[in-house]
Amino acid sequence: MPHRWTTQATPGHPVQTLWPHRSLPRRGFAAMVLFAFTMGTIPLYGLLGSVALWGILPFVLVMVGGLWWGLERSYKDGEILEELSLQDDILHLRHSPARGVAKEWACNIYWTRAELHAHGGPVPNYVTLTGNGRTVEIGSFLSEDERKNLFVELDDFLRTQATPQP
Repeated sequence: MPHRWTTQATPGHPVQTLWPHRSLPRRGFAAMVLFAFTMGTIPLYGLLGSVALWGILPFVLVMVGGLWWGLERSYKDGEILEELSLQDDILHLRHSPARGVAKEWACNIYWTRAELHAHGGPVPNYVTLTGNGRTVEIGSFLSEDERKNLFVELDDFLRTQATPQP
């Protein structure tokens, strides 16, 4: 699952970081562009030394450039990051989109509750945090199964952290 719980420099202050899943790593990106270029140039080998080569070559280069641009755009669109942190009794959620201004939400952990909306949300198994008079989404870019797991982890976390320690 594309998230992790960490403890920052101060012990006892857990942070959950969520990010979109990457099915194609950067090495795969380079291999795919190289493969497309290689496959696109194979038909051109028979045209070496002819004028027809210069008529077809720009289309192959545009195809490779379009593939590169599309994959790079996909990487930029996936630079979403959500951080849920607990400091003292305040739970902070920071959503950093790929483009635009980061959004923040904070609430006392004793009043926060996680909800799983199986139907009726923008995506199936929509997870929200409610508290301080506001409802915010969390992990909407995750897959359906990942959102179910996220809800279970969040619910357990909120129950254990909101319980007064003796």
